[in-house]
Amino acid sequence: MSAPRIFIDADACPVKAEVYRVAERYGLTVLVVSNSWIQTPRTAWIEQVVVDAGPDVADDWIAERAGPGDIVVTADIPLADRCLKAGAQALKSNGQAFTPDSIGSALAGRMVGEHLRSMGVATSGPPPFGPKDRSAFLQALDQAVVRARRGTR
Repeated sequence: MSAPRIFIDADACPVKAEVYRVAERYGLTVLVVSNSWIQTPRTAWIEQVVVDAGPDVADDWIAERAGPGDIVVTADIPLADRCLKAGAQALKSNGQAFTPDSIGSALAGRMVGEHLRSMGVATSGPPPFGPKDRSAFLQALDQAVVRARRGTR
């Protein structure tokens, strides 16, 4: 089994620096995928991938490449679903893991929110990102790397 890779859905990801720290500790490759250039550390194990602008272009790039043993950092529920189906792990930036057991309710909740917004109902967004989220993410990513290296999800 090859070493796990970490894919970052990077356009709005607040934990890129944390991913770099964990990846460096474990000697993993990080793919930073975005629709525009994002400053990343200049190192051989971080690869910046700039895809064309457009809806879901970065998501498609990640979903076509992530597979068993890989970890995807994203807040995008449909992308997480696609990655889980390909055998990868998926984490939100607050440390919450998307799992095969939780993804169905997450997709349903997303559809309900979209429906309410289409009817003009104001919905609240996610809670503000804070230090506890950053800490929870670091712990969750570390655990995900350990699972990936063992070949378990």
